Amino acid sequence: MMTSINRNSDVLPLQAHRCGWGCLGPLTFHNSAMGERIHLSLGCHLAERKGGTFKNGLVFSSRTVKPMEKICLRVEEDVVNWHGALRVGFTNVSPSSRSLPLPSMAMPDLTNTPGHWAAVLQESLCIEGSELEFWFSSKGKIYVSGRNCSKHKLVEGVDLSKPLWAMIDVYGKTRSIFLLGSKKDSWSGTKTSCLAPARITPPDDCKFYSSDSNIKESISLLKTDNQTDCCVVCLGNQARVALPCGHRCLCIHCAPRVIHEFGSCPLCRYPVKLSPEERTV
Repeated sequence: MMTSINRNSDVLPLQAHRCGWGCLGPLTFHNSAMGERIHLSLGCHLAERKGGTFKNGLVFSSRTVKPMEKICLRVEEDVVNWHGALRVGFTNVSPSSRSLPLPSMAMPDLTNTPGHWAAVLQESLCIEGSELEFWFSSKGKIYVSGRNCSKHKLVEGVDLSKPLWAMIDVYGKTRSIFLLGSKKDSWSGTKTSCLAPARITPPDDCKFYSSDSNIKESISLLKTDNQTDCCVVCLGNQARVALPCGHRCLCIHCAPRVIHEFGSCPLCRYPVKLSPEERTV
């Protein structure tokens, strides 16, 4: 069992997980090494920079990453009152060994010290809702790609003789990012990190689908007034949310929390998550 322990973040515990051959293991933001303005939530997958500042937004990966393991991010929110955007890179300095408070910026505060490599991303890559991937190659070069752009080299000269952690600066116009996970292609297939929790839309728009890509059943918000079944969580409100497995067991207030935290039906454990187009709030 892995549980986030950051006392200053609204995080959810990660469920116990048995990895198969195609799993790279859990990947989140590190919950004890972060910028002074960073708030972590959703099991340390969502990093938000709070307050009226463009800096103090450093975050690191919770574990080391491998060559060609692509870190996948989504920009959740951007703002117009600052210049510049996300900075990404890698470091061979363990997040757990860092002294707090962290420096205010990845560049130049960290990149001027040994063991840190990072680059500025173009603002066009960091528009709200954009998804991007960055990684380092077996030759020590850092690359980035996005939905609307091809692979682009950022930095070279990364030292591969020591383990490397991902390093991200939620900087400037970029106010919050969601860590979607990671993936690594090989001759035997694509391996991915453990599934990240889905973001839940407000209760008035409760539609979900099964995590099985072949089953796209919608969960509907029932409108019947004569329904008397109680929510199995709060035991008070009407159970108006129907899950793909057929169980109607959650009220509109408890459903988002249950799907965030457990990702399955509370009765039969059938897996449930949001459709991609409904992940943003």
